[in-house]
Amino acid sequence: MKNNFLNYSASNIYSRPSSNSEVVSQILYGEKFYIISKNKKWIKIKTSFDNYIGYIKKTKFKNKFKPTLKIYKIKSQIFRQVKGKLRKTKNFLYFATGIEIKNKKGNYIEFDKNKWIKKKDTRNINHHEKNFVKILREFINKKYLWGGKTCDGIDCSALIQIYFYYNRIFFPRDTKDQIKKCKKIKVKKFSKGDIIFWKGHVGICINKSKFIHAYGPYKKVLIMNTNFTINLIKKTAKLFVKKISNISNY
Repeated sequence: MKNNFLNYSASNIYSRPSSNSEVVSQILYGEKFYIISKNKKWIKIKTSFDNYIGYIKKTKFKNKFKPTLKIYKIKSQIFRQVKGKLRKTKNFLYFATGIEIKNKKGNYIEFDKNKWIKKKDTRNINHHEKNFVKILREFINKKYLWGGKTCDGIDCSALIQIYFYYNRIFFPRDTKDQIKKCKKIKVKKFSKGDIIFWKGHVGICINKSKFIHAYGPYKKVLIMNTNFTINLIKKTAKLFVKKISNISNY
C-alpha cells in the first residue's frame, strides 16, 4: 500500500464517512497512514502507528516525509513569514508531532512551505522521555474530548497513548485494546506507574496515592486520590477495576 502522511495539524477520524458520525480518534501532522478505500469526499484509512481504522475527509496529503524533530511543547505556535518578518498565525502543531527541517532562520525552523515554529519547542526525533509524569502533567485541566488526542481535547486512552507515541513505542489507541496488551500485576498498594483499567476507562498513578486521568464526568484531565477515584467510579458508573498493570513493563 502507498504511504501517505497528514498535511494538517490534526484531523478527526470518524466512525463512518460523515461529519455527523462519531469522532473515534484523531491523526496528527506527519502521521503515516494507508488508504483502504475512497470516494469523492472521504477516504477510509489505517494508521501506521497503531493500526487504527476510520474515515477522514479527502484532501491533499504528503507522499514523502522523513521527520528529524518532534514537538516537545504541549503545542507549538505556527508562524508565517510576511515581508521578511515572522508573524504568529492561529494554528499550532501539537505535542509529539514529527517534523522535517526545510529551512532555518535564527531561532525558528521552517517545517513546511512558509510554516515556521520555534526551535526550542522541539527535540530530536529519537529523544526518549522516560518521565511519563512530566508529560501527562502538561495536560492537567485540558478539556476531555471523546476521540481527542491533543491539548485542545483528549480522552482517557489517548492520554496514556500520547506518552508512548512521543517515544515512538507502539501502544493501542482504545482502552479495550490497551487492556488486552497490558500484563496484569497484583498489587497490595498502588505505586507510581500503575495503570488502572475499567471497562471503557483508564488512568495512571503518579505516586502511591494520586492518579491522573481524562475524566468524562468532570470534563477535563485532573489528578485525584486513587482510592477515591476507584470508589467514585464504582458508585456512579457501577464499574469495577478490570486490570492493573505498570507502565514500566512497556
